[in-house]
Amino acid sequence: MIEEDEARNKILERTPIGSAVRIPLDEACGAYLAKELLATVDLPGFDNSSMDGYAIRAADQQNFETLRVGGEQPAGPVLPLPVAEGEAIRIFTGAPIPDEADAVVMQEDTQVEEGADGERWLRITDPVEKGENIRACGGDLCVGQKILSAHDLLTSSRIGLLASQGLDWVDVIGSPRVAIVVTGDELVPVGRPLRKGQIYNSNGPMLQTLVRQAGAKVERVFHAKDDVETVEFFLSEALEHCDITIVTGGVSVGERDLVKDRLNALGVDTGFWRVKVKPGKPFLFGTRGEDRLVFGLPGNPVSSYVTFLLFVLPALLKWRGRVLDDEKATVPLQKFKARLLTEMSNPGDRPHYIRGRVNVERATFEPLGLQESHAVFGLSQANALLRLDPQVELKKHARRDVFLLDPAW
Repeated sequence: MIEEDEARNKILERTPIGSAVRIPLDEACGAYLAKELLATVDLPGFDNSSMDGYAIRAADQQNFETLRVGGEQPAGPVLPLPVAEGEAIRIFTGAPIPDEADAVVMQEDTQVEEGADGERWLRITDPVEKGENIRACGGDLCVGQKILSAHDLLTSSRIGLLASQGLDWVDVIGSPRVAIVVTGDELVPVGRPLRKGQIYNSNGPMLQTLVRQAGAKVERVFHAKDDVETVEFFLSEALEHCDITIVTGGVSVGERDLVKDRLNALGVDTGFWRVKVKPGKPFLFGTRGEDRLVFGLPGNPVSSYVTFLLFVLPALLKWRGRVLDDEKATVPLQKFKARLLTEMSNPGDRPHYIRGRVNVERATFEPLGLQESHAVFGLSQANALLRLDPQVELKKHARRDVFLLDPAW
């Protein structure tokens, strides 16, 4: 058995970063940028008004009691409406500032009077200073300024930023193609009747969802019966067509645990196959060539879920271009400091990931349900994991970091 951190580091050392692909901007949210981007358009692209009001020459406030309203400039194309001495131009939020104007007075700080000849005259009740209520050209972003770095995550706000630069396609780091191979004679697809001794295949749908949440593509899903030929055939298909193969079940030491030997027969170099962690000791990692990764997860659903988060998720995120905040290969889940609502202990020799519920408002954590590797109901109610180190006893109200489940990774 190897330690958890050592296992994660070995995995990430062998995980490549995906190649760049060009995709439509409106499909890029959640992807990682392939290269640095510089601004090609100033923001704003022209001086414009931040208020509905009147564009004026600030100096005219001292020289004129009222200003003649000489026209109206809405948001949109620039109209030929230079502000002459003693004049004001009606203007709206986002509209370009007319030539010669150097301030905008808010409409709330004005009174408009109608003259006998139909002319409108502006009286300013609260003077403004030069430059007030004007958004300067390039005040937010200048041409040539770096706007995003390679490997930055494209969020909805960053998609908006790139759209402001006129981009409709963007180069991102491509996602891996993933195959999932579920093994076991006892498994039955959901929707079919069960016979005594059979169970539904819950790992398949669960792992497909986890892979998609991580931003990767599930391209093949197989159910392999526990015989040598079937297991080898589906593993061969997965290795042939996909970048990453995730196998669940069949990786332990029983007579019907066939996966490790069949992978070796297919040319997979097994890096390790037991990790010092609970749940999930029988975990396998291997590679074929430079660009094929294989993960063998335990068959019990809780073990499969936890080992996916600890070891598969970091590899998927690295492949997609995510850069870790530090050099240590940590669990890529959000941490939250919580107070324990009960005493907890781990007398074993492996760190134990306890499933439980965090109350964010009260900053508390309590374990939920059975802490056994088959107990999928308790897992379904949990929203956090607590890593309990070996030979450790924690008192009630102790404060510890917990990992939040199902956030945006």
